[in-house]
This record gives sequence, C-alpha cells and structure tokens, in this order.
Amino acid sequence: MEVLEKNKVQTITGAEALIKCLLAEEVETIFGYPGGAIMPIYDALYGYKDRINHILVRHEQGATHSAQGYARISGKVGVVFATSGPGATNLITGIADAQIDSTPMVCITGQVASSLLGTDAFQETDVMGVSMPVTKWNIQITKAEEIPAAVAKAFYIARSGRPGPVVIDITKDAQFGKVDFEYSSCHQFRSYIPIPEVDQVCIRQAAELINAAKKPMILFGQGVILANAQNEFKSFVEKSGIPSAWTIMGLSALNNDHPLNVGMLGMHGNYGPNKMTNECDVLIAVGMRFDDRVTGDLSRYAKQAKVIHLELDPAEINKNVRADVAVLGDCKFTLPQITRLINEREHKDWLKQFKDLYQEEYDAVIRQELKPDDDKPISMGEVINMISDKTNGESVIVTDVGQHQMVAQRYYQFKRWRSNITSGGLGTMGFALPAAIGAKIGAPERQVIAVIGDGGFQMTIQELGTIYQSGVDVKILILNNEFLGMVRQWQEMFFDRRYSFTEMLNPDFQIISKGYHIPSNKVEKREELDDALDQFLNSKGSFLLEVMVGKENNVFPMVPSGASVSDIILK
Repeated sequence: MEVLEKNKVQTITGAEALIKCLLAEEVETIFGYPGGAIMPIYDALYGYKDRINHILVRHEQGATHSAQGYARISGKVGVVFATSGPGATNLITGIADAQIDSTPMVCITGQVASSLLGTDAFQETDVMGVSMPVTKWNIQITKAEEIPAAVAKAFYIARSGRPGPVVIDITKDAQFGKVDFEYSSCHQFRSYIPIPEVDQVCIRQAAELINAAKKPMILFGQGVILANAQNEFKSFVEKSGIPSAWTIMGLSALNNDHPLNVGMLGMHGNYGPNKMTNECDVLIAVGMRFDDRVTGDLSRYAKQAKVIHLELDPAEINKNVRADVAVLGDCKFTLPQITRLINEREHKDWLKQFKDLYQEEYDAVIRQELKPDDDKPISMGEVINMISDKTNGESVIVTDVGQHQMVAQRYYQFKRWRSNITSGGLGTMGFALPAAIGAKIGAPERQVIAVIGDGGFQMTIQELGTIYQSGVDVKILILNNEFLGMVRQWQEMFFDRRYSFTEMLNPDFQIISKGYHIPSNKVEKREELDDALDQFLNSKGSFLLEVMVGKENNVFPMVPSGASVSDIILK
C-alpha cells in the first residue's frame, strides 16, 4: 500500500488522486476502454503502468464481465474504467449481472464537465439515473476534493456485507481540478450495517429444529462462497449428516464427490433433490435466495417443511419463502454456532432415498448423455465428462448461458473451491469469454476453460482481441449445435416445434480465431474427440476448440415453467 511521507500533503490533479486511491486499495488490475471524458484519468494512469495492469477490452460490456470473473475467482473487487455516454451505458448489462449475483465491482466512468450537465452535451448520459436500479451505491463527483472519500466509501460498500457493484461518475473538470491529497480507507458509516447482529435465540431454535428432524435437507448457495465459509459449511454438513444440494451459484462450495452432496437444485437440476424438497421435514437454506428457477411454483414449494434460512441480507428473509427460523448474519460465524449445538447424526435411510432417485435419473438420462450410441451425434454431456476426467475436476469452468451451461454444471465434477463462474441471476449471454479472461488474470496459476454456445460466443466474440493483445491463456470450448439451444428446447416442448428464429447460420470460427492469432481445431466425429481434447487442454497459451454436437438434444431432467419441483420430468 502506498504511504505518503508523514505530514507531507501532495497537491495533485483529481485524476492522479484517483489512481493513488486505487493503489491505496491495493488494486492491481483494471479492465477498461478509454474515451474523451475519462482521458485525464487515463493520462494519469500512464505514469503508473508498472504498478497497475490495465487490460484493454474491445467493448465496455467485456470490461464488466472480465471484472466479474476476476472478482469471483480472487475474492477481490473488480475495477472498470469507461468513458461517458455510450461507454457508460455499455457497462449496464454487466453491472446488473454483478448486482443480482452479488459480485464486488467498482466502475469508474468519465463524465462531461459539470457546467454541461443537463445540457444534452456530446456523449452526456444521466449515469446516476441509469445505473441506480442496478447498483449497490452510486455517486457523481464534480469536485476533485470529493474523490478520495468517495473512492474509499465505494470500495467499502462494494466488498462489505452482501457484495455488489458501485458506480463512481467523475466530471471532466473534477479530473483536471487540484486536490491536497490524503487518503483514509473507509470501515463504517452511519446507517449502513453490512453484517447484522446474530440473534442467539434464533441459533438455538435452528439447532433444536435440526436435532428433531427426521428428514432434513440442506440447500446451499453462493453465500457460502462469498463468506469464505467452505470449512465451516463442511463441518456443519458432516456433523449433521444431512443431504445437501446446491444452486448453480453455490456449486463448488462442497466438492461434488462428497458423500452428502446430492446434486443440483432447480429447473435442470438432479431428480432427487428436486423431488425430496417436497418430502423433507426441515429445510435448511444457507446463503441462497430461493430464486424462482430453484423453487418452481411457490404455492407448492416445501409446504410440509419447517424452513431455516441462514442469510446475510435481511431483504431476502421471507421475500419468496417464509422462514420459521431466520438466522441473520455472516454464515462463516453463524454456522459454527449452530454446529456446536447440533447432535452428530447419520440419516442413512433418508440419504438412500436420494441415491435411489439418482439411480433412476442415471438410467433414464445420464447414461445416455455420457455414453451415447455411435450412431448418434456427440452430446454436450460426453464432452464435459471427458474434460472433467482429463482435468481431474480441478479446472476453473466459466460458462455462458444456455444448454451448455446446465450441462457443464451437471457433468463437470468440481473438486476445488471457487471453480464455477457463471451468470446466474441475470442469465447474460456473452458472459463467458470476457469473464474467463478476468478469471485467468485473477488466478494465473489455474487452468481456465470457457464453455460457450455458438450463440453466446458471438455476442462478445470481439474479446478474442483482448486475449490476443494481453496474451492471457484461456481455453475456449464452443459446443456448437447451430441453434439457440435452450430457446429451441422450449419451442420443441411447449410451442409444437415451431422453431421461430432460433436456428443459427454461423461463421467459420477457425478462420476468425486465426485472425486473432489463436490456434484452433474443430471436431465433427466422435473418434476425433479424445485426441482433440488432449491438444486443447495441453496447448501452451490460448486455444479454441469447436465441437459439433447434436442439433436437437435436450437437457433433462426439467421442471417445466410454472410447475412444482415435484413435477420434474426425466424426458
């Protein structure tokens, strides 16, 4: 951390003050795209190139997704620079994605001079109004002396409590203005309580319900990961002996091969945990928000169960599912308190019911997905399963949105913490490629694999240029079914196979990859797959592998839209 000489105050520009604030917050990487209104900040950054790594993206949306990938794998705050007007508005999708998925991010946008605000000046946009609904906090700065305190507060808000994105909009005259620079980090301010006080009565009530339960079930989400509570959660699960199922954002919080991990919740989750949600007598939700893709029809969701909800954000309590016991607080601290009070137990007969349902799912779905007949096209599942075996489940998997996303999360056997990066709540196509760039920069020692559909890949395909210029090593897997696959599946099942504008006429991805100096390969036959995956995974530097998969393959099991989780279908 940069420390100023004692009693020596520097008079510098607002732009340089901003860079010094970022250094004080230990920022090492910025994802951004320069422009007129943020040019003074970029000029100041020029003098600090040896201390801050700036990644020049090809579109501002790519900057936000890269910052998300960086934040999700490292636990640090992702930082983004963009100019005013279209530069700022191009950030909004990524900011909204970070907000719903609780990702810490600070986006710094340039703005026209304060004298021009409200005049419809060139590249002026009301960034405060546009970003307010999708940020944890935002602020517009019009004077240089406001910068240090605003930056300190922004980083504190972004990373504390339930994390989220913050926007700082800085007018051009504030960037040029002078400030006597001093910096103090922020640790609290009035009216903001990031971590609620723990109610010991609720801790005891939760433990009593768990001890009395005959058929308890745990649902865990990203809150476990954000709290860095993997060890505390594992201790709780193992002492309680309770079957535990994950949301897609909670994936990798408990190893897939753990004997009490019973699989994935939700629309394309595993058969057992969905079915047994409406059979359990106590439902323990840890760091998850009862999203509609997990619950299905709320009027028929776990009505027989007592619900214990461990949650940091009071707004999530009773929002969708009424909690009989609400344990507010950071689960890294609340889980051990409950664990101390519960009895060490096994639920062998109850767990066996999950295993029996898994076998039913395996026979009806998984066997065919992982080892299809030779006369059938390559399936997404067999590709992911082979990658999982070849990497021993230890790679970072960054998924886009669609069928490949569900398949990757079902069939990659995650064995390491913070290994699953995806767009959960917003479901943003185009997320994976830039997010994988950020993930690799955030964890350069780990192998990062971007799993993408042919549709989502083309939404941010320009970020191949970022890979080329930055030299980042990302393995890019395109599972190409020549359709917008998830939409096509719905059209097949619920719209009488009327494939309305979902078939894709794709370019030659190998030629495009070559244009960015990224080596590539294409697999169309099953006998080519094994060697191609070895080449893909063992290549030095980035590599793009396109695998042609079945055009009309569907993802099952599935909870139809509006149905109860008990109505999950296998085919």
